[in-house]
Amino acid sequence: MFRALVMEKGADGVAVGTVQHLDDDRLAPGEVTVAVSHSTLNYKDGLCLSANGGGLVKVWPHVPGIDFAGVVEASDDPRYAPGDAVVLTGWRVGEVQWGGYATRARVRADWLVPLPAGLSAAQAMTVGTAGLSAMLGVLALEAHGLVPGAGEVLVTGAAGGVGSVAVAVLAHLGYAVAAVTGRPETETYLRGLGAARIVPRADLAETVKRPLEPETWAGCVDAVGGVMLARVLGQMKYRASVAAVGLAGGAALPASVIPFLLRGVNLLGIDSVLCPFAQRQAAWARIARDLPLQKLQAMVVPAGLGDLPGLGAAILRGGVQGRVVVDVTA
Repeated sequence: MFRALVMEKGADGVAVGTVQHLDDDRLAPGEVTVAVSHSTLNYKDGLCLSANGGGLVKVWPHVPGIDFAGVVEASDDPRYAPGDAVVLTGWRVGEVQWGGYATRARVRADWLVPLPAGLSAAQAMTVGTAGLSAMLGVLALEAHGLVPGAGEVLVTGAAGGVGSVAVAVLAHLGYAVAAVTGRPETETYLRGLGAARIVPRADLAETVKRPLEPETWAGCVDAVGGVMLARVLGQMKYRASVAAVGLAGGAALPASVIPFLLRGVNLLGIDSVLCPFAQRQAAWARIARDLPLQKLQAMVVPAGLGDLPGLGAAILRGGVQGRVVVDVTA
């Protein structure tokens, strides 16, 4: 048997999560069975933990958790053997099939990545989908010419999961990081991660009539989207790039094509859900190398399975700072 947080709909149609013990025959199909030790909490997990599953969950009962890390218990695939440390993010695990809020999971071998040496399962879940997305954004900016010394690099939604990792990685690599936040109380936290400047969210929260403003940012990791992304595009330096990682501020983009046509600005879309294995492996290797592990503790909110319903509601309100690390065995 295994232990899991199970979301079930009651007669009123409202989903409620309870920790249960389940038989192994409830596991999803797949080639690899993993003894999960840690998971985490992303915005998408908050949706899956909500009263209606956020529109992501189609079949009930359901075990959420789009990320997990642990050790292989059994494998029908030659790439993995019992005892191998692995990590999974994305692939709609935790949405369309049971996920990581459990002590055991069965998945396709193609969805796993070997855990890099030097990263524990708990540290990998401090990173999770949010941190992987942030690193994919940094790699995309580098591939489009960003180098230290080119100027300030902006990180929007900086106190969230994506933003926290982006700030820490970019600062570690030698970039001057400007961190955008609407919560003044997070300034000490963000400066501890390496932010050189704090930009109040209000400074970028309104559209302007001018399609171009003074060239300010050498690059940007954007986790907000919406009006803020549109505003930032008009402030990018010539041929600079924005890695679009999230939409916390909305999916609409009230922007002009002028920054693309007159400044050659690049808008780079970042997807971590279906990202190919080679890119995932490269990103995890860079995380192990370039994310300062001593700063991870500044991001961590520890939790157990029973804490997740409340934390899921909090992350949807914007009330979670940094990264929740879930010990599913606790």
